[in-house]
Amino acid sequence: MAAGHGLDWPALFATRAERMKASEIRELLKLLDQPDVISFAGGIPDPALFPAEEFGAALTAALSGDTKGAALQYSVSEGYRPLREWLVTRMASLGVTCTADNIVITSGSQQALDYLGKLFLSKGDTALVGWPTYLGALQAFNAYEPNYDRLTPLANRPAADYRETAAAKGGAVKFAYASADFANPTGETLSESARSSILDLATELDIAVIEDAAYQSLRYDGDEIPPLLALDIARTGSIEASRTIYCGSFSKTLAPGLRVGWVCAAKPVISKLVLIKQAADLHSATLNQMAIHTVASRGFEAQLAKIRDSYRARRDAILAALDRHMPDGVTWTRPNGGMYVWVTLPEGFDGAALLAESLKTERVAFVPGRAFFADGSGANTIRLSFSCASEAMIDEGIKRLGRVIGRG
Repeated sequence: MAAGHGLDWPALFATRAERMKASEIRELLKLLDQPDVISFAGGIPDPALFPAEEFGAALTAALSGDTKGAALQYSVSEGYRPLREWLVTRMASLGVTCTADNIVITSGSQQALDYLGKLFLSKGDTALVGWPTYLGALQAFNAYEPNYDRLTPLANRPAADYRETAAAKGGAVKFAYASADFANPTGETLSESARSSILDLATELDIAVIEDAAYQSLRYDGDEIPPLLALDIARTGSIEASRTIYCGSFSKTLAPGLRVGWVCAAKPVISKLVLIKQAADLHSATLNQMAIHTVASRGFEAQLAKIRDSYRARRDAILAALDRHMPDGVTWTRPNGGMYVWVTLPEGFDGAALLAESLKTERVAFVPGRAFFADGSGANTIRLSFSCASEAMIDEGIKRLGRVIGRG
């Protein structure tokens, strides 16, 4: 190295670092600090709906009396036992019979996705994902240098074709990743037949199924559909015979800043995830887990009712505004829950260019759709999040966005 010159850091990085890209969504979150921008970008909960007083009381209680030492001390990697026991009851309400030994607490479901990528993916292996799919999942999996193939439930593509395609790329199919309820980014929900189709394919390929259930509790209308894990257990007879790994989160229901999620799966999977967690961060913050447990056990259903009412009204407002203000040729999803509407623009539009123009002329933000496609396609799509805008802001923002698209 020549004197006076800095170290060539990229030359030292592992090859996997080349797959690590900045998140467009993380960058767009910075726009939330600009008061004149109407943002449909960040898929984040409305902080006005957080149970802040309840958390204040829970944290005070955890740091008082006999519990304060445990709250601030190292703990087991599996997670705070009372919280895991509460989750056993929660999972039972979803049709999943399990024990606390089938659950590990993670620092949000995002950490779970990273751990599962580390656990299953060798370089060159294939992950089956939606087209589009959650950008954070792609980012989590990318570090392990996989290939991606398109998961399309109810398609007639034979399992052998997936297997042969993966082998031709130098690896094997390892798992199918799906968000069955109100998916990020589309807002769409998989029917029970589509869920069964995924399980059929996974069984034929003898692979795992990763169920990302971050939005599962945010249903505003329509009938509940059993999670993939519940359907899998109904088929196989027990969670230990199931191939589905359920990733849950308190981020969209209670408090994202505390970073508490969980994985529910067969014990051999949980045991390996515990070892990964021991090596990565030892355990999720005990104080946070204790606070989540207290708030959830005292009023989880009441909190769900409150946020569902608010988000339902905003979902209705954005769909009505799209009906009023979108020009011909634009289509969008009509979600039964969650936080997102997925918009498809006429061919020839580019979501990234539209965002630049929208910010410049109308001060409206959203997320271009291309980032959600593993192959970089989908340029003429955009994601709108309605969770953090008032109904009046939603109408005004969609009106402005309609003007930008109309000018094309």
